[in-house]
Amino acid sequence: MGGSGLALRRESLDGDLSLLEFRDVSYRLDGNLILDKLSLCVEPGRTLVLLGRSGSGKTTALKMLNGLLFPSSGGVFVEDRATTDWDLIELRRSIGYVIQEVGLFPHFTIGENVGLVPRLKGWPPERVTVRVAELLHQVGLEPAQFLQRYPRQLSGGQRQRVGVARALAAEPKLLLFDEPFGALDPVTRVELQDQFLELRDHLQKTSIFVTHDVREALRLGTEIALLHRGRLEVLTTPAEFLNSKGEEARAFLSTL
Repeated sequence: MGGSGLALRRESLDGDLSLLEFRDVSYRLDGNLILDKLSLCVEPGRTLVLLGRSGSGKTTALKMLNGLLFPSSGGVFVEDRATTDWDLIELRRSIGYVIQEVGLFPHFTIGENVGLVPRLKGWPPERVTVRVAELLHQVGLEPAQFLQRYPRQLSGGQRQRVGVARALAAEPKLLLFDEPFGALDPVTRVELQDQFLELRDHLQKTSIFVTHDVREALRLGTEIALLHRGRLEVLTTPAEFLNSKGEEARAFLSTL
């Protein structure tokens, strides 16, 4: 593990600053070891990119944060509470989740999709209306034009913007992104990366971002965690990742 990453992890553990933490987490599926003693912390307001090849365990780790999966051993903690101690509905409604397929409800309008979680949490209708309009504007979709449309009437990039707006709707402290831009064309992908950076800097949300694209990791992360065969190989800043000497890190850097 890179020296800077180890220092970051110790500061989080000793200073009790982390919003989320993996403590010696392992996960087995059908006898196969998917995650192997993963330990790391993420401080509030930071963006940790989980980088790795297909099958490295990065999406498995992400799904443990909102209780879609649970460790075979060790613990995953959100706000100092193990995910096994959370009410799962409460946990998932407190986390924004953006996936590659977006997952919008096709029979809901864009406004209804974005406002879904606030409505489920019991927000007054007028507050939901204001919040939906605010978020659509923030992601570059003017409410007057898009509020009453349906997902089938939008491009892939526009649907992904709606997915980001929906993830932000209930003002979560934690955002999870599972390769959200991977299926988009290169131009739209860069545009949405730019928008992600603007939102991150403006809102200061803690984010976990899964990708296998080292360029995306270097651009979006405040820290990069490189996973290989379920193990944490490197935890460091993007600038220091460029100087990583490990074999797996060099394999990714060779694609630049």
